[in-house]
Amino acid sequence: MTNKLKTFERKILRKISGPTRTNDGYWRIKSTQELNDILIGKTVIGFIKKQRLNWLGHVERMTEDNIVQIKRWKPMSRRPTGRPKTRWEDDVWKI
Repeated sequence: MTNKLKTFERKILRKISGPTRTNDGYWRIKSTQELNDILIGKTVIGFIKKQRLNWLGHVERMTEDNIVQIKRWKPMSRRPTGRPKTRWEDDVWKI
C-alpha cells in the first residue's frame, strides 16, 4: 500500500509542478530526485505515520472510563481464512 501512495504522490506532484524546460529548448517531466528535493523529506507516508503516533499518544493518555477503547476491541466474528489483515495497533508498533 505504501508503494501505491508514493506513486500517486509523485504523479500528483509532477502534475502540480509542471514540466521543466531544458537548455536546448525541450520540455521534460521532473525526475524523482527533483521531486524529492521539492518535498524535503515530507511525504504522505511520513505524515500518516506521524498522525498515527499522535493518535496513539492521545489514546494512551485517556482514562479507562472513556469511550475510545480501540486497543482492547475484539471483533465478534472470526477472520476469514488466509493471511490476516494487519490491525491498527500492529501497524503503529511497526513504526
